[in-house]
Amino acid sequence: MLALDWVSPMADSNRRSLADKVAIVTGGASGIGAGTVRRLVDDGASVLITDLDEERGKALADELGDAASFLRTDVSKEEDISAAMLEVVDLFGGLDILFSNAGFGGALGPIVDTSVDDFDLTFDVLVKSVFLGVKHATPLIAERGGGSIINTASICGLRPGWGPHLYTTAKAAVIAFTQTAALELAESGVRCNAICPGFIATPLAYGRPDASTDQIDKMRNAGANSQPMGRVGEPADIAAMVSFLASEDGSWITGQAITVDGGMNVGPLWGDFPEAFRTSKPIRHHRPPDR
Repeated sequence: MLALDWVSPMADSNRRSLADKVAIVTGGASGIGAGTVRRLVDDGASVLITDLDEERGKALADELGDAASFLRTDVSKEEDISAAMLEVVDLFGGLDILFSNAGFGGALGPIVDTSVDDFDLTFDVLVKSVFLGVKHATPLIAERGGGSIINTASICGLRPGWGPHLYTTAKAAVIAFTQTAALELAESGVRCNAICPGFIATPLAYGRPDASTDQIDKMRNAGANSQPMGRVGEPADIAAMVSFLASEDGSWITGQAITVDGGMNVGPLWGDFPEAFRTSKPIRHHRPPDR
């Protein structure tokens, strides 16, 4: 089963809810991004796909026809983000939705072995890109009477231990920036939220952008038993939340970091709790001895 073939039970409940809306999805050529592009198009939106992967990005745009287009974009560069905004206006007439999703694992290893260059690259891709997206998308979305900016954070940004040092720190920064930006943007009718995915079956989670379907399937099967809901997440799970936040159904939600992780960040699996917590036994009341 391909990751992008899996369809959430929510997926058919709100079709065409984004008719006549225009979106940009960064990192839209694969994984969560590609799954979200498909969902937004299914819901009626026109989408500009931005990514560094030209082959996959163009292929996805060709698959989706007139509702989608591709622009090669380095999200760490302001000129590229600005160019994407000009492109979406030229193609589709404006902008209603920005899904800032582009990312990578960033610097790995101990802090003492991490170079400043690797630090800068990690934060350029994971944090500066979100800032640039808000900066350049807000005026366009406000011109249309308001809309939605959605940033991909992570459960790593909520609790350390799920990812590398700098990835964890960067995702926490995305959450904080999303919340403070939401306060300013609300005056323009622009909502700003973050989604915190858990373990999602994508090449990024596997650690290789060229991971095969078989490799992702093996990762999916191996990870299922460690998830409270009994399966790992799929791009469609995140896409459903993006669609909701972008729609009128999410019109009173802003400044939130919404966890979509099948319960992973709540705590250990119920089966891993001490047996005394999981076994129903009579409660014995112990009274102090009479004096």
